[in-house]
Amino acid sequence: MKPTAVSADVLFEEFRGRLHWEWVAGLGASERRFDEIAVRAARSGADLVGYLNYIHPYRVQILGEREVAYVTSATPDDCSRRIARIVTLEPPVLVLADGQSAPAALMSMCERAQIPMFATRESSAFVIDVLRAYLSKHFADRLSMHGVFMDILGLGVMITGESGLGKSELGLELISRGNGLVADDAVDLFRINQTTIEGRCPELLQNLLEVRGIGLLDIRAIFGETAVRRKMRLKLIVHLVRRETLEREYERIPYEPLTQDVLGIPVRKVVIQVVAGRNIAVLVEAAVRNTILQLRGIDTYQEFVERHRKAMSQGN
Repeated sequence: MKPTAVSADVLFEEFRGRLHWEWVAGLGASERRFDEIAVRAARSGADLVGYLNYIHPYRVQILGEREVAYVTSATPDDCSRRIARIVTLEPPVLVLADGQSAPAALMSMCERAQIPMFATRESSAFVIDVLRAYLSKHFADRLSMHGVFMDILGLGVMITGESGLGKSELGLELISRGNGLVADDAVDLFRINQTTIEGRCPELLQNLLEVRGIGLLDIRAIFGETAVRRKMRLKLIVHLVRRETLEREYERIPYEPLTQDVLGIPVRKVVIQVVAGRNIAVLVEAAVRNTILQLRGIDTYQEFVERHRKAMSQGN
C-alpha cells in the first residue's frame, strides 16, 4: 500500500498542540509536500527530518540556535548566500526551534520561494525526535498479510496456515483463554524502524472475527474491551500445517530457529501440525512461552545439545 502524502498543513495541525508552534511564513504553500523521490530513497521516515544540512536535501530542516547563528553571523553577502542556498535544498518545511526569532532575510526568502516555516519554543532535539517518530511510522514500508494477529501472553503473534485449518476458531479459543485480538483475516504490517514491525487492524475489520458456521463476531461486544488490541509488534509467526506438509517440508526438530522474512526483517516462526484431538491453543501458548524464553537468551534446544555433547565426551 502506498502511504498517504504529508503536506505542510497536515504536519502543522498534527503537532499544533504538542509542539505549540506558529506558522510564521509561507502560508500560501500549505499543500507543499515531501518530494516522492526523496521518500522512496529514504531508508526510513527518520531520514526526512534533520538539522540544516546542505548534504541532505528534501527534508524538514530544523534551525536551532546554532543554525540561526550560522545563517546570520557573517558578512551581509555571505548571509544572503547561505539563506538563498536553503532554497536549493527544496525543504517541504522549515522549523525554527529553541525559541529563535526568524531573521528578516529568512522570512523574506520563505515568502518568495513559498516554503512554509513554523516556529516553536521547544528544543530542536525534541522537535526532531517527535517528527522522526511520526514520519518513520507514516512512511514505513508496509504490506497486508493474511492471518489472525493476536496478543498472546504479551507477545504479538501472527497465526497463518493452509486454508481450512481453523485459524479463526483457534483465535476464538485463545481469546476465551484471556488473550487479545488485533486483527482477523487481513493484517496491516508496518516496518517502523530497521528491526521492528508493527501490526494493526484495518478500520473496516476492527473488533471482528469471522468463524465458519457462525459468521462475524464482535469480539469487543462479546468479551469486553480487554479482548481487543489496537496494535502490537510482531514477534512470532505460528504457521499451521497438515501432517503431510509437515513431513514433506519441515524438520521435526530444526537445529536453527525458523524465521520468515517480513518487510526485510527476520521474524521467528514455529510450525504446528494440526490433527484431530490436538489442543492447538495449548501448543500455541507453549510456543509463545518458549519464544519469550529465547528472547531472554534461554534456548532449551541448544542447552540440550550442549548437555548431550558433555555426556558424549564423558562417555569417551
